Amino acid sequence: MSLMDKLIVWSLPFVPKPIVGYFSKNYISGPNLEDAVRVIKDLNSKGMMATMDLLGEESKEKSKAQEAAEEYVNILKTIHDEKLDSNVSVKPTQMGLLIDKEICYQHIRRILETAKQFNNFVRIDMEDRHCTTETIEIFLRLKEEFENYVGTVIQAYLRRTSADITNLIKHKANLRLCKGIYVEPREAAYKDMAIINENYKYNLEKLLAAGCYVGIATHDEELVWHALSMIEKYQLKPEQYEFQMLLGVDEKLRQIIIDAGHRLRVYVPYGQEWYAYSTRRLKENPKMAGYVFKAIFNLS
Repeated sequence: MSLMDKLIVWSLPFVPKPIVGYFSKNYISGPNLEDAVRVIKDLNSKGMMATMDLLGEESKEKSKAQEAAEEYVNILKTIHDEKLDSNVSVKPTQMGLLIDKEICYQHIRRILETAKQFNNFVRIDMEDRHCTTETIEIFLRLKEEFENYVGTVIQAYLRRTSADITNLIKHKANLRLCKGIYVEPREAAYKDMAIINENYKYNLEKLLAAGCYVGIATHDEELVWHALSMIEKYQLKPEQYEFQMLLGVDEKLRQIIIDAGHRLRVYVPYGQEWYAYSTRRLKENPKMAGYVFKAIFNLS
């Protein structure tokens, strides 16, 4: 991390909340479920799918994990009632992973029961390296019961990723492949962006060649181009993969992908914990924090 990055991260607590809110509004649908519904209806009208995420991580109390699980059951019911083209993404630590692995499993299982009832899908998000093994274990355990209703996430910057994918291919896993955002030590993660990109490409081809359904999660046009070349190489149909992007990021590229006839899903977060989420993400990704400060400067 450069000296400038360190200074930016250090100064984040002193940035007024309204300023952080101004920057975050394009990337977070709002504090309430109704806000997410409104945004997803607009995305659906433009031919895009969505995945809904309740903001908040690491439940430290069993009651908080229970509340989060209940909210996801409500989200799935709302998606069904509002006829939205959306699934959900859940974070294991929010479901109680750091309290008790079995509690986490049972909460996600309950959410999956509701998803199956409404013919929907649950994506189990991946968090930092301390959660990777247990997240994959929970996913594989749930996949035995819920097969096509559950998927998880793999991060290209981790050194272990290729081995994990080799294992997950055996289970025909439904995976979102992303670069990864958490700050990890060098022994666990690649630091060179060129290597991360090459690892992304390498593992994307492994998955597509094996017939796994992949959420190709990237805003990097080079990686989008590579994905398109792999789609052509393996003569894949649009229902065999999808592109995924964050709300508010590179909407031009998003539209280009849609116009070319590919499916694309937008990650739509909402919740009362938008401020904690925003500042945490900025601390984890100092480069993004730099964008915030540029945005603040341009306000004047």
